[in-house]
Amino acid sequence: MLFGRDKQTMPEPDQALPGRPDAVAVQPEHLVLGTPLDGPVPDGHEVAMLGLGCFWGAERFYWQTEGVYTTAVGYAGGYTPNPLYEEVCTGKTGHNEVVRVVYDPAVVSYDALLKTFWEVHDPTQFMRQGNDIGTQYRSEIYVYSEEQRAAAEASRATYQGKLSGAGFGEIATTIVDAPTFYFAEEYHQQYLHRNPMGYCNHGFCQISYD
Repeated sequence: MLFGRDKQTMPEPDQALPGRPDAVAVQPEHLVLGTPLDGPVPDGHEVAMLGLGCFWGAERFYWQTEGVYTTAVGYAGGYTPNPLYEEVCTGKTGHNEVVRVVYDPAVVSYDALLKTFWEVHDPTQFMRQGNDIGTQYRSEIYVYSEEQRAAAEASRATYQGKLSGAGFGEIATTIVDAPTFYFAEEYHQQYLHRNPMGYCNHGFCQISYD
């Protein structure tokens, strides 16, 4: 039984919700960028996936970044196939709220995307961001290559130095291999474009990465 389970404790795989065989439907195009939300990654482009708390506000920072081709929000890092938002919120899927970013490295570097990651949330909190508490809000970088892993580890060390020098605590962010990405429901995609006055728990910056 998971009732009463601490929201900051990951479920065991055999305790996770069963999910479903089919993916949720999302709109074909990004509401701001006009690019495909799903589909093949264009030649010369790369993918980043990041968990930094509630995905509504996090996605907006990335779609506003020059060199980003498309963004989408979804779920990753858990056990339940094709989860729904209501299921993720129970903490019984193990999934994190994440942003998937397809970008042109000739225009924006992976390091620049990581700079945004560190600065717009509090990486010293792992399974929470402010009042958002639970396994779905964990600070996590999902890497697709050894090059991304090396860059993520180097940037974490750099930002830790900045934080420590200013008297802040230890970074709790973990860096893991990228798991399966499941698209979130359509109403979550570009949420703050659909709802300009909607909830956003991002923009917090303990100290600049530079």
